[in-house]
Amino acid sequence: MEDTKLIQNALLDWWDVDHADLPWRRSKNPYAIWVSEIMLQQTQIATVIPYFERWMTRFPTVQALAEAPLDDVLKLWEGLGYYSRARNLHAAAQAVVQDWNGRLPQTAADLMKLKGIGHYTAGAVASIAFDEPAPVLDGNVIRVLSRLTDLPEDVTQTATKNNLWQLAEQLVPAARPGDFNQALMELGQKICLPAKPMCLLCPLSAHCLARRRGTQLERPVRPPRKRTPHYDVVAGIIWAKDAKIGDPAAKFLIAQRPFDGLLGGLWEFPGGKQEDGETLTQALVREIEEELAMQIEVGEFVTKIKHAYTHFRITLHAFHARHLTGSPQHLGVANHAWVTLADLDKYAFAVTDRKIIAALHATVVSKQ
Repeated sequence: MEDTKLIQNALLDWWDVDHADLPWRRSKNPYAIWVSEIMLQQTQIATVIPYFERWMTRFPTVQALAEAPLDDVLKLWEGLGYYSRARNLHAAAQAVVQDWNGRLPQTAADLMKLKGIGHYTAGAVASIAFDEPAPVLDGNVIRVLSRLTDLPEDVTQTATKNNLWQLAEQLVPAARPGDFNQALMELGQKICLPAKPMCLLCPLSAHCLARRRGTQLERPVRPPRKRTPHYDVVAGIIWAKDAKIGDPAAKFLIAQRPFDGLLGGLWEFPGGKQEDGETLTQALVREIEEELAMQIEVGEFVTKIKHAYTHFRITLHAFHARHLTGSPQHLGVANHAWVTLADLDKYAFAVTDRKIIAALHATVVSKQ
């Protein structure tokens, strides 16, 4: 771009005056920067801050993270979502200790050899922590660059994304590349907003083609969203054969999800998706037999929970159930445990299962 130097200077001047004070920006600790970048993927800054601070207290170094049991890592991540990020962080920390003498690689190319680090994260960490002039391209940067150049092409297409990566690489300066990349991202977060861009406050307004042409709200170009599918899902609080349902001292079954799937490694009240033609009760009986080779008797309804994931929505129906026959086998689960209500704090659960736990606590209290 002809205005490259002017854009760099304008954005860095804005950053020097107005950038947010965030915990991971208070040092050049590469590990802290890496952790923050992973946490910030698809998650709001305000949500990340308390998780980041707890994480750095519990796992202050790469070595501390590498040595921790995965269950502890998932428990600390509980509620932050996209749990593959936590599993990948843990695996990558172990690789850093084993293959890189406990020091994070210093180039984007080497960082991308670690599990869970893609093109964007590698560029962010390399530029911010190690001053490598590596580009970044996340959703905020895509929006800024699409408006800056008034880009008419669909940004979800590979060719368009490649062109945007080239533009980002052209723009990042040799001096202060980390500050520039963070400024570019923060501009998208605070000023160049999707529906209401604040062009009058933008340090790049004089260089923005979309503003000049009045096409800000038409950029970036994306295809229409598809309808999000919905599924009914069942879960069972499966009490031991001789247990008194609702007794705080009684034991019930929880299962660990397979590590390679959605919410991998987290614990849950076992169950699954209702199939066509099934009642919810029939679905729960079938799922428990398929996943654990157990036969159960379904009892009272406990709670109904609606939840939206990235690509689908569910309504989760939870029921009390009684174990009848069959020892738990790991056919569709990674592990199982018989626990009491007080034991649940030791395990990491997804948000839907934590809502079942809350309903279970309320049930137990009401019966006391």
